Amino acid sequence: MEFVDTHAHIYLDPFIEDLELMLQRAKDKGVSRIYLPNIDVASINDMLELEAACPDLCVSMIGLHPCSVKEDFEVELRVMEDWLERRLFAGIGETGTDLYWDKTFLEQQVEALTIQAGWARQFNLPIILHSRDSLDLSIQVIEKCHTIGLTGIFHCFTGSPDQAKRIIDLGFFLGIGGVATFKNSGLDILLNEIIIIR
Repeated sequence: MEFVDTHAHIYLDPFIEDLELMLQRAKDKGVSRIYLPNIDVASINDMLELEAACPDLCVSMIGLHPCSVKEDFEVELRVMEDWLERRLFAGIGETGTDLYWDKTFLEQQVEALTIQAGWARQFNLPIILHSRDSLDLSIQVIEKCHTIGLTGIFHCFTGSPDQAKRIIDLGFFLGIGGVATFKNSGLDILLNEIIIIR
C-alpha cells in the first residue's frame, strides 16, 4: 500500500536530529510523498533544502501561516510571491485563520488568506487551509474568493457535518489528522456522517 503525507513540517529544528532515520522509516512503511507546507519567510530555505536533499520524497508548498501574520505580513507575502514567480510549488500554504492563540491580527489574517487564495487561482494550485477555532471564518473567506477550479484541503478538520458539507460543496477536501484517534474527539461519528454526505 502506498501513502502520501499531505502535511508535514519536518524541516523544522525539532525534527533535524533523527530526520534521516524518520524519512527512511516513512519510505519503509510505503510513504511515497511528503508535502511540506511553509510557515513564513524564515522557514523557506530550510524547507527547500529538505526538498533538494530528498526530491523523490519531499515536495514544497509556499504560504504564510496565520500565526505568523503580523504588522509586516505584506512584506512576507511579497517575498513569497517572488518565489512563486521563480519556481514551481505544489500548493499555496499553509495559510488560513487562527483564533486560538491571538486575535490581534485577525483582520490581517483574513487579508493574507484572501491574497493567497488569489495566488492559488492565478497559479492554478491547491490551497492548504489552517482554521483553528475559526473554521466558519475560513469557510466564509473561501466562499467569497471561490471561483471554478479553486480547490485545496481544510487541514486538520474537526468541524460539524454542516461545515463539512459546505467545504465539500466548494470542491475542497477535508484533512483528517491525528485528532481522529482521540477517544473523545467525536470525529469517528462525524466521519460516518460525512461519508453519508458524499
